[in-house]
Amino acid sequence: MTNVRRLPGRRLGYAVTVATAVALVGSLTSAAPASPQKAAGFDLDNGNALIEVVYPKFQRVSREQSSGRSVSFTVDHALLIEMPWFDALAPYHPTASGIFSDLGRRPSDEHTTRNKNIAVIYSAFTSLNEILPQHRSRWLEMMEAAGLDPNNTAEDPTTPSGIGILAAKNAIAAREGDGSNREGDKGGRKYNQQPYADYTGYRPVNSPYELRDPSRWQPNVTSTNNVLRSQQFATPHYGLVKPFSYDSPTRFEVSPPTSSDHRNRGAYQRQADEVLKASANLNDEKKMTAELFNDKVLTFGAVAGTPVVTQGKYSTEKMVHYITTSDVAFVDVTIATWHFKRKYDSVRPFSAIRHLYGKKNVTAWGGPQKGTVSDITGNEWQSYLHTNSSDHPEYPSASSSLCFAFAQQVRRFTGTDKIDINFPVAKGSSLIEPGVTPANDISLKWSNWTDFADDCGESRVWGGENFPASIEASREYAPEIGDLSYDYIQRKLNGG
Repeated sequence: MTNVRRLPGRRLGYAVTVATAVALVGSLTSAAPASPQKAAGFDLDNGNALIEVVYPKFQRVSREQSSGRSVSFTVDHALLIEMPWFDALAPYHPTASGIFSDLGRRPSDEHTTRNKNIAVIYSAFTSLNEILPQHRSRWLEMMEAAGLDPNNTAEDPTTPSGIGILAAKNAIAAREGDGSNREGDKGGRKYNQQPYADYTGYRPVNSPYELRDPSRWQPNVTSTNNVLRSQQFATPHYGLVKPFSYDSPTRFEVSPPTSSDHRNRGAYQRQADEVLKASANLNDEKKMTAELFNDKVLTFGAVAGTPVVTQGKYSTEKMVHYITTSDVAFVDVTIATWHFKRKYDSVRPFSAIRHLYGKKNVTAWGGPQKGTVSDITGNEWQSYLHTNSSDHPEYPSASSSLCFAFAQQVRRFTGTDKIDINFPVAKGSSLIEPGVTPANDISLKWSNWTDFADDCGESRVWGGENFPASIEASREYAPEIGDLSYDYIQRKLNGG
């Protein structure tokens, strides 16, 4: 039976996906009004709609929108924009069942590349206009590139366009009330509703200006364009969101952060000193690795996603299955991570170092273009990634959990740990030390997913955002979620 639900237009105020912005940056163009009458350059019968149509228009917006946002916002929108593509293709698969709705099964003679491309493009166009309507001119360009009519809005479950439209709308409808509060209607607020606002009553023990409990998270004060901002815990309720591949994050066990208990003075100081040592030993490669893994769209899109797709010569359908498996892993590992972040509410390195050393000198990175110095006080110390400091408690590491879950599901999906990643970094291209770092052109290389994920975790220590124990804590549950995510999508492909 076909599940058809009409939805009103909406503006979901945060941005999109982390999973696989695979299009080449060089193919991005500025937005301009589109005309569907113009000749299309895309071959619907033989091309890959994601690589050639969707991502060239979507990648720049995705990176701009996710910049500075908590990863919980980013991954939440992966399930609203990318995951519906799975449902758009399910009717053209011999056995697949949809994740969000049942759109039936089309006859085998309709299981063509053309129909699959059309369904995916219309699904993307529908979701993007629902969630990011301010970029409609770019989405119109996307339709023009494919030679498709953007004014076709018929919710017809017998046509590829209608199937794509329904897949997108049904996905958004299916996730209403899933605990994310993306509409801002939870917590009893009648007017001026705030998307993703906390409805659980979380309050930090510490203020940005007073560390009352050195074991607990302290909101940082950050500066962007000379505007100061006091942090808030981003989506402290996200651990309550409904996951896909398991029932509840309480099924996982993560060791408590005993070294972050300030009453355990020796361990507390040792882990702070580990972060200071990493800060003092920063080099160009570590700096640029930390910056790369801090950009989740770039990391899991162009850097990690592109080699999987291109080396595997993925069709649109195969690429959708890969993307959806990745998205389930990202969403579900973020839910579990936020559950534990809320549970432990643990201190970040900057607070611990200031508490321990205060006006005393330490040896560490002295700030942009200062290199390693020995006369910086604990109060003056900042993490290398301080301009985009994480706005949530420290334990366990969110970035590490994403990398470990991703690495495990991609190993399962591809059947190998091997990968050939060679990411060139231009001289002076650092966002933290522009024009200075790296001193020369360098390349960041990985030949296997194990090293890729390990360096991702280590980069959080190099960047000064996490203690080493937080990285290890992510290993206790994130790879298992990678396995669960792969198994979940395989069940869906087999009709489960």
